[in-house]
Amino acid sequence: MAGPLSGIKVLDLTKLAPGPYCTMILGDMGADIIKIEEPGPPTGRRAEQAGGAKRMDTGGDGPSFNALSRNKRSIGINFKSEAGRQVYFRLADQADVVVEEYRPGVADRLGIGYSILSVRNPRLIYCAITGFGQTGPYRNLVGHDINYIATAGVLSLMGRDADGPPTIPHNLIADYAGGGMHGAIGVMAALIARYQTGRGQYVDISMMDGSLALLAQAFSTYFANHKIPRRGEASDDGGIPHYDCYLTKDGKYITVAAIEPWFFANLCRLIGREDLIPHEFSRDKRDELRQSLIDTFKTKTRDEWFEIMSKTDICAGKMLTLDEVPNDPQVKARNMIVEIDGPNGQKIKQVGISVKLSDTPGEIRSLGPSLGQHTDEILGGLGYAASDIAKWREEGAIK
Repeated sequence: MAGPLSGIKVLDLTKLAPGPYCTMILGDMGADIIKIEEPGPPTGRRAEQAGGAKRMDTGGDGPSFNALSRNKRSIGINFKSEAGRQVYFRLADQADVVVEEYRPGVADRLGIGYSILSVRNPRLIYCAITGFGQTGPYRNLVGHDINYIATAGVLSLMGRDADGPPTIPHNLIADYAGGGMHGAIGVMAALIARYQTGRGQYVDISMMDGSLALLAQAFSTYFANHKIPRRGEASDDGGIPHYDCYLTKDGKYITVAAIEPWFFANLCRLIGREDLIPHEFSRDKRDELRQSLIDTFKTKTRDEWFEIMSKTDICAGKMLTLDEVPNDPQVKARNMIVEIDGPNGQKIKQVGISVKLSDTPGEIRSLGPSLGQHTDEILGGLGYAASDIAKWREEGAIK
């Protein structure tokens, strides 16, 4: 069964986490992703980065191990050569979507941006993923995940100590959720709109905007009561003992989220403190409850507690480390860690597809390509002669 985006052609000009994650999602849903890469050695400041390593391939021996490159074909194009630019334009003329993550204005200065492509192909959807977006006083500022979530207010909520520094949550929020995931949503929305209007459009994705949007409920509450949350003092960040994580006998952690009164009552019964059931919202009882939970959870292992709590209608979860996640029965049942046949008979594990569609499910059709692996195939599909392809490769216009 073809994926829901089967027949959609996407040109992927991205390199860092947000763009490749966006196009990975589109590729998993069936889109034909053509990864356009710099054909020669990296130039400029990027030549000095990581010893000159250009491709964002992590782990293992190459692109096959990088899940962000799966379901993509690769072509090397030198935009500084006239032949390379003409190849790009022909690709864009036939494409449905372009995704890039240049700084604002850079693509247009290079002559490969929306202002040029949309004239040639009015049905083209052009998605630009940047830190702060295409407008506003911060549009040209450089940054990374921590900078964007700080500006969006997300970082101010992270941590256990209101008077200490916030906790930095890796680069999951701005890069992947705020940028990549919102980029995929924007592209798919624009594709649906095109069925109604017949026209493509510009999709402006800001990692800061996307991160801020994740705080919809937090801001609604603030606008209503005008109270600024303090880290570690809210009901959903460890401020109450019955929404927290606890060390167990084996040195692992069990998480508890008994917010509703009936779950709270079940938790109190579990630890033999029925006397605390009427005091869920009593601040003067929190320290007493927390100490009881600390002492109780140290008496059994994490997995023993999960087995008990899952049968007594208490919201609980094992805190799994990355080496444990693939063996979790729920992860297995949902196919969220998959094993794919790789080169030389290797078995390569990757994260599976989270969106489960009953009729047109996503699929991992191929592992990440090597640079220029599909150049001949792609250019042949555009109608170019083998002699031209060989000539341009010799000239360094393509790889």
